[in-house]
Amino acid sequence: MKKFIITLLAAGAVAGSACKKDFLNRYPITSVSPQLFFKSEADLSMYVFGLLNHSGAGIYLNEQGTDNCATTGNQTILNMMTSTPNSKNMPNEWSWGRLRNINYFLENYHVANVPGDVKMHYAGLARYYRAMFYMDKIKTYSDVPWYGKTLNPSDTALLYAPRTPRAQVMDSVIADLVFASQNVKESVPSGTPGLWAVKATYARIALYEGTFRKYHPELNLAATANRFLDSARKQALDVMNSGKFTLAAKFSDIFNSLDLSGNKEVILNCPYDVTKKGGSSANNNSTVFGDYEQSPSRDLVQTFLMKDGTRFTDKANYNQFGFVEEFTDRDPRLGFTIVPPGFVRLPATRPYVQTFSNNFTGYHQLKGYFNFSTDGQVIGSTDVPSIRYAEVLLTYAEAIAEMGTATQTDIDNSIGLLRGRVNMPGLNIAAANGDPDPVLAAQYPAVQGANKGLILEVRRERRVELAMEGYRYDDIKRWYAGKRLQIIPHGMYFPGLGQYDLTGDGVADVILISKNTAIPPDSEKIKNSLGVTLIYYKTGNYAEPGVAIYLENGEAGGRIVTGTTARTFAEPKFYYYPVPFAETSMNPNLKQIFGWD
Repeated sequence: MKKFIITLLAAGAVAGSACKKDFLNRYPITSVSPQLFFKSEADLSMYVFGLLNHSGAGIYLNEQGTDNCATTGNQTILNMMTSTPNSKNMPNEWSWGRLRNINYFLENYHVANVPGDVKMHYAGLARYYRAMFYMDKIKTYSDVPWYGKTLNPSDTALLYAPRTPRAQVMDSVIADLVFASQNVKESVPSGTPGLWAVKATYARIALYEGTFRKYHPELNLAATANRFLDSARKQALDVMNSGKFTLAAKFSDIFNSLDLSGNKEVILNCPYDVTKKGGSSANNNSTVFGDYEQSPSRDLVQTFLMKDGTRFTDKANYNQFGFVEEFTDRDPRLGFTIVPPGFVRLPATRPYVQTFSNNFTGYHQLKGYFNFSTDGQVIGSTDVPSIRYAEVLLTYAEAIAEMGTATQTDIDNSIGLLRGRVNMPGLNIAAANGDPDPVLAAQYPAVQGANKGLILEVRRERRVELAMEGYRYDDIKRWYAGKRLQIIPHGMYFPGLGQYDLTGDGVADVILISKNTAIPPDSEKIKNSLGVTLIYYKTGNYAEPGVAIYLENGEAGGRIVTGTTARTFAEPKFYYYPVPFAETSMNPNLKQIFGWD
């Protein structure tokens, strides 16, 4: 942060905006005076559009390393728990160039010769982006220096400033969001944030901070948690009362559409079109549906309720259910999130049978996998919902549950709508609080009090509704549930060697054999009653040579094992990153916190 060049960020110059369908041209960053550039609304629009930063199709790959997903990828949180992390070897997220671009605009937009409400609209968008920028920094480092202006080499005091306390930075973040919610217009170009996206983001950020303060004793900010929770409630309620949004009729339609611009559930759409010059692709099919790098966990599968609203984990011997049985009579969202038995993967016409490999749970992710075409351009042009109304309903429900103010009507108008869409019974507050789920209670020991059961059920609903959309890691962090990350994800259960049906038709598809048994030639392999040759897999203990399916008890059966390296989540330390060593060396006023060195 010692060298600064005054630059103008023009449209398309920000990484992360590649999913824009109608604005795919990119312009260079150009040094220019504000008096020469900030003249018209087109100039303001061009600059602010360059700040657009959709998460895009990457949301479907963002839960590796959580309890939702097993992974072989190089994930920071896994490296932290299995090594000796410090400020020299942790990732460096201490970058401030984007903030400078935002502050530069806020210092110069006023010179444009446009009506006042137009100026305020674009200033509101810039402050919305600044709030998001700082929220990301707070999530990573907690206390960070607040810079409300562009810095120059002569600004010695600011360049060598210490970390600003989290509470002070968050007050500034909320001030930016308040300004944005009061000035950003409702009518904006498709794929860009308008008033309701601002309010939904305001609610998301307020919920994060409110719950983080409530459950993180190291901050000593619990007394101020409800202020943020109430802001989350109010902003979510504004969106709900606007009459602009409703849930899509079918849950699956949100994730398999070439055009979400008219979908009433989508508050902010991330459009893709690979046919246009410079267009980026939403096609993550090979990774999302992979059998190696990432695969959903059995713990996630077991979180979904039965379709009658009862708990799956209340069923006798539930932990010994095989693949077909554990998908029977479940919340329909399970089969829309994770590939169910009987799924037909295009271009095939017969039900898909898993291809097992080491470190794979046996479950395939369906959400984010586009199975409506085999044309790469079509698949790559699938829109992605950056913000959807379902999240707003969940934010509202969680905020009032955490504050202890939820009424049955509130829950019916939020959780009830989500469950009703898939023909599930609603959530009853008295029943939830009268009989808290012991499995969820063990997962979230910090949740206590008379409202414990309701909070746990709202967390379940959030996990199943938003599974594999990139929310889980942040949720675990804000709930002080980092110990969940120590648990190595397991996969399907097999009671031992033998033949197994994986398509749900009652006919065997695979056969697990001893590691000491040779796989016979094709001509000698067993065929099932349909005349289809069974797929053979050698089975044994983790990492045994030649074994394709690792089970807890080897040939004696158990859950699939995806790893054995012990993980240790140090609380509260691992909820944060250290300031990079290079930065503390240049600026000794930047002190490490929470035990980092």
